Amino acid sequence: MMSCPLPLPLLPALHPQPTLTSDFPIHIGIKRGSDELLSQSGVTVMAPAAPHHADNNNQDSAAKKVKLEQNVGKPSRVIHIRNIPNETTEAEIIQLGLPFGRVTNVLVLKGKNQAFLEMAEEISAVAMVAYFGGCVAQLRGRAVYVQFSNHKELKTDQTHSNAQSASAQAALQAAQVISNSAGAALVAGAGAALQPANGGTEIQGGPNTVLRVIIEHMLYPIVLDVLYSIFQRYGKVLKIVTFTKNNSFQALIQYPDTVSAQTAKTALDGQNIYNGCCTLRIDYSKMTCLNVKYNNDKSRDYTNPTLPSGDGDAHQLLTSGGVLAPPFLGLGSGLASPYGVGVGGVGLPAFGALTLTPASPALRALAAPPMPLATVLLVSNLNEEMVTPDALFTLFGVYGDVQRVKILYNKKDSALIQMAEPHQAHLAMTHMDKLRVFGKAMRVMLSKHQTVQLPKEGQPDAGLTRDYSQSPLHRFKKPGSKNYQNIYPPSATLHLSNIPATVSEEDIKEAFTKRGFTIKAFKFFPKDRKMALVQLMSIDDAVAALIKMHNYQLSESNHLRVSFSKSSI
Repeated sequence: MMSCPLPLPLLPALHPQPTLTSDFPIHIGIKRGSDELLSQSGVTVMAPAAPHHADNNNQDSAAKKVKLEQNVGKPSRVIHIRNIPNETTEAEIIQLGLPFGRVTNVLVLKGKNQAFLEMAEEISAVAMVAYFGGCVAQLRGRAVYVQFSNHKELKTDQTHSNAQSASAQAALQAAQVISNSAGAALVAGAGAALQPANGGTEIQGGPNTVLRVIIEHMLYPIVLDVLYSIFQRYGKVLKIVTFTKNNSFQALIQYPDTVSAQTAKTALDGQNIYNGCCTLRIDYSKMTCLNVKYNNDKSRDYTNPTLPSGDGDAHQLLTSGGVLAPPFLGLGSGLASPYGVGVGGVGLPAFGALTLTPASPALRALAAPPMPLATVLLVSNLNEEMVTPDALFTLFGVYGDVQRVKILYNKKDSALIQMAEPHQAHLAMTHMDKLRVFGKAMRVMLSKHQTVQLPKEGQPDAGLTRDYSQSPLHRFKKPGSKNYQNIYPPSATLHLSNIPATVSEEDIKEAFTKRGFTIKAFKFFPKDRKMALVQLMSIDDAVAALIKMHNYQLSESNHLRVSFSKSSI
């Protein structure tokens, strides 16, 4: 079966949508209730198979398949979703069902890779199961399976309501808001006259209606219209003010109500605007209302378009900086990828298919990045006595998958490095230009070359050119790699991973010491001893240690993985 996008939502009834206290109140499933649910149902848990029981697993799988197929033809408002990724959130499960109708309950069993979704109407559930019967639903790039549950409704243990997560509450509230908004938009398009719930007046502020947004790892410029395009997906944006503080780009964004602000905060906090960079960090501002004096490229009051532009031009950003404005065009329009890379996630097609997902290597950009699509870097001022192609491969491999390295034969303090993708080249240039490597401040810039040529047969090279395109040490070749979440500037603290249980703190310290490094501090992760932090005496030492210790063999089957950390010990 083929994978497919979600359909446009069904046209809602022309009567007003129920409020949060309707006949179908929203609920959050909790763990205790999920155990009771599973114990009473015919649902089969699809647990990962152990490799040394292949024959038994085949028999089990066949039996499970028979059980599951027996449930497929029994319509119910409750839908059972299998094979979900461990990190799946309630919001992502709700997004699967939202195009088909109103969602009234959700239950995620993260330990069992399953979820249950309750629709307000059985016809909505039937439409959803029928749709995904002809194509494969996907969550975070992973195929998931949709079928009817034996249960006619989701009943969860309400005695533990305090355990309900704020994010799950917000997800269901957001689903109701979006359903209402979709209904209002479609009905309005059909000619119906709708009045705002507040009697026609627009709320102009209040507690927790203003969000403070900080953009980290801002590799590409972010303009006001890009922010508006993102945040208006979750409610009416009234005002935006952008500014720079503590060397970071920040924005204040005002919504008319707390539900819209909470929905945007929950959905977007921690997401990347562009692939591997421009990360949104969102919290509530203490301000209750923004005072905007000018409509220009720094600030905008969408409730008062007659404001003067001040020193800027209110329309300047629509054509400047190479950023496309507005990037969302109509219902069902996907977001353009900056390098033509698709995404395997699931968005809300009726709202511009917004598919921002944390740390995905194939994020769809919100606008075309204002940069040349160069993948080759020119690196100069290297220590030619110590630098090697392998050293450059390891160091630049922190920020992308290095394909080829050529140290120039007649100028051995310079090299050409070809990365797999343009954004990886820009990440490496941003983080490592002027970085001290082996005692010299390295310079990194984009090269005019499109590729790094391998030497022709018989041409002298002295081993200065290496092809790493098939290297098993690439950090980002796996789709959905979590390494995109852990890209940080060079620091004196290194993150170590893939440590076997048999290796102690003393073993690791000894390995570093034997290679000439002084350990200032060391700490295992308390909940996962496969990872640790090690602090060197300086950033220079940490850079050299990363080059020498990455892929260091700790046991017969474990090689150390080393990257820069944002933490300190």
